[in-house]
Amino acid sequence: MAMGGRSPLPAWADYGLLPLLNLVVAFLIAGLVVLALGENPLEASGYLVRGAFGSPELLSWTLFYATNFVFTGLAVAIAFHAGLFNIGAEGQAYIGGLGLTLVCLYLGDLPFFVILPLATIAAAAFGAAWGFIPGWLQARRGSHIVITTIMFNFIAASIMTYLLVYVLIRPGSSSPETVTFAENAWMPQLWQLGAAIGLDLPRAPLNLSFFWALVCTLLFSLFLSRTRAGFELRVVGRNDQAAIYAGISPARWQMIAMALSGALASFIALNEVMGSHHRLLLNFTGGYGFVGIAVALMGRNHPIGILLAALLFGALYQGGSELAFDMPAINKDMVVVVQGLVILFAGALEHFFRPSLEALFRRRRAVPA
Repeated sequence: MAMGGRSPLPAWADYGLLPLLNLVVAFLIAGLVVLALGENPLEASGYLVRGAFGSPELLSWTLFYATNFVFTGLAVAIAFHAGLFNIGAEGQAYIGGLGLTLVCLYLGDLPFFVILPLATIAAAAFGAAWGFIPGWLQARRGSHIVITTIMFNFIAASIMTYLLVYVLIRPGSSSPETVTFAENAWMPQLWQLGAAIGLDLPRAPLNLSFFWALVCTLLFSLFLSRTRAGFELRVVGRNDQAAIYAGISPARWQMIAMALSGALASFIALNEVMGSHHRLLLNFTGGYGFVGIAVALMGRNHPIGILLAALLFGALYQGGSELAFDMPAINKDMVVVVQGLVILFAGALEHFFRPSLEALFRRRRAVPA
């Protein structure tokens, strides 16, 4: 930071140029790895892009994955704004899926327009409760939020394994999953909605959760920038001592932020469980909660940045799968390497180029007009 607490980087450079520079370097290093495998990096990039955006069906799959990353990116970001590092989005999404499943299993005879809000509220309530507990431990007992959220991921996984093996398992099945929900409890997919009005849309699991992700992004932005509550939360994240001086309780907002974070993470279940699988099964979260950390970091905790970062990781997930088919020498493990490089430069090395950029902008300001 510059003197007086003001960064010498303009907003467009801080929120746009710096993440873009990190991303370019990550892809350049990934290109070198591809080259070392004896493949053409440019050809691999072409397959990756075409696999993610090359047809309406492929784009639908990309947006389906991106929807999960929007939810987890927002979940991690709201905790960041309160000065907390939530690594527990995976477990919060898992427990949120349990709440949603209980509604879909036992109230599946109700009309869809009744089930949807009930399932959404149940998922949010379960996820919020699972996020609130580490927030309470941090605020009231001084437990480190990183440690508690990591451990709560393992606890959530153990609870879900027990329930799916011994309690909720489909009768007569050896696979740890519930029965398929009644069709009233299925989230409509966009191709089904299109067919109802005469449109021929590609058959992909993209569903109404995508639009809910956009609504959550808008609400996230309005909450932080337009409400007193959002202002108080950001004050706590910037300087808890200043918050106390202003009469704001850091402990209160830490607990609220973690509850909101858990609720946002839980909406993965709307997309995956209610919108795609139509039943609860083990590991439906698929690591989305952990990648959400990189999405939030790359997006600079800004709603637009999170949308763009989520789209990038959705493209990597979908395009990477197609790349593994088109170039056998580059298997799925290589795709994970590419994702890891992006996470590395967007997260751990987020500020690697910041000193050089700040020095450049300082020199530009020092040059007389």
